[in-house]
Amino acid sequence: MRPISRRLLLGGSAALAVAATLAACSNGSSSSSGSDNGVYLLNFKPEAEEALKTIASAYKDKTGVEVKVVTAASGTYQQTLQTEVAKSNPPTIFNINGPVGLVTWKDYALDLSGTEFVKALTDASMALADENGVVYGSPLGIEGYGLIYNAAILNKYFAMEGAKVKSVDEIKGFAKLKEVVEDMQAKKADLGIDGVFASTSLAPGEDWRWQTHLANYPVFYEYRDDKVDDLKEIKLTYSDNYKQIFDLYLANSTVSPTEATAKQVTDSMSEFALGKAAMIQNGNWAWSQIAKVDGNSVKEEDIHFLPIYIGVKGEEKAGIAIGTENYLTVNSQATEANQKATRDFLTWLFTDPEGAKLASEKLSIIAPYKAYADLAPSDPLGKEVVTYMGNSDLYPVTWAFQTFPSQDFKKQLGQHLAQYASGKEEWSAVKDFFTSQWKTDKAAAS
Repeated sequence: MRPISRRLLLGGSAALAVAATLAACSNGSSSSSGSDNGVYLLNFKPEAEEALKTIASAYKDKTGVEVKVVTAASGTYQQTLQTEVAKSNPPTIFNINGPVGLVTWKDYALDLSGTEFVKALTDASMALADENGVVYGSPLGIEGYGLIYNAAILNKYFAMEGAKVKSVDEIKGFAKLKEVVEDMQAKKADLGIDGVFASTSLAPGEDWRWQTHLANYPVFYEYRDDKVDDLKEIKLTYSDNYKQIFDLYLANSTVSPTEATAKQVTDSMSEFALGKAAMIQNGNWAWSQIAKVDGNSVKEEDIHFLPIYIGVKGEEKAGIAIGTENYLTVNSQATEANQKATRDFLTWLFTDPEGAKLASEKLSIIAPYKAYADLAPSDPLGKEVVTYMGNSDLYPVTWAFQTFPSQDFKKQLGQHLAQYASGKEEWSAVKDFFTSQWKTDKAAAS
């Protein structure tokens, strides 16, 4: 097996040291996580674990080939991957989160250019390729995120005397969103909620909605202004916009800003599912989390998306954020037998009608493969993503966070956001970190 490359240093030196230690300790031993004659999928999304295990079981029943699914804890995927690839039976399928991730993991990524499932993409540009056009990753699915809202609570507000709007269609742009949110927060007792927004989860490893998904917005708009898709140096022109939407979340939540630093995503999802909050920033994958909360009171017909507004001119025409960060690759350091078994599994998953139907139903994915063309998502948020994708009157907010310089950058950004939320840091420190560390990490990666 090839030693861990210098590129992995971008993911964090501490995690690399752990991986190296474990590799030394396990030299010549067998890992319980893998199989000599099967497929080992290291899962990126904890919320997808149950569905992936169901798919794995169906594939074993059909072919006799075991698909081992191991799920990294939230916020620890890169560290877990660094550890697992050093083992004698490493993952045969793992996630690459975009171009920056490809730089980090290229030494472990198999050339997938000629595979059946890559050729089955409805749009070849959706594959993750290097500067020479060599394909190393194929998308699991297209996803979308925005402000998820409970229509039952909003309709209750719209019927109130003095409500700032009478329908969700009137909530266009940040100014109107702020007006409505603050009025709802003032009337939270009458609405029967603890806050408009579910808690802003800022516990370590639980802050990806803010250091990645929300941080996407100022970067997306700066890229759009400059007509580029990446920058070695960023000005964070829209820093104030980033701040004001983050402030809106913090000030109109189920908990005080200082309590947010102890909250996890599951806390937030539970608050929303139990009707304690009217809105939550998250993606279409969230429906499965909401639905399985014990005591969930949110009906399928009441769950919808609003775009995230940050106060940019013309944003009334913005849709939700649509893209993917879940590119699957095959481990080039796995045995040839396991590589073949893995390619066969992915071919079944993405091209076989049975595999496609199962993945569509269980994962609620919108997969860009020909076999999925007639498989509309069955869950309410998946349907919303499809609707937004088909709305030519709105521009999509693309996933610019794929170009963020490193996982460590996002981790540290989350720490600064937590410090700001708890009152220990001014917003200027957040901006200074963002621009200076961006430049440093981009230079290190070049």
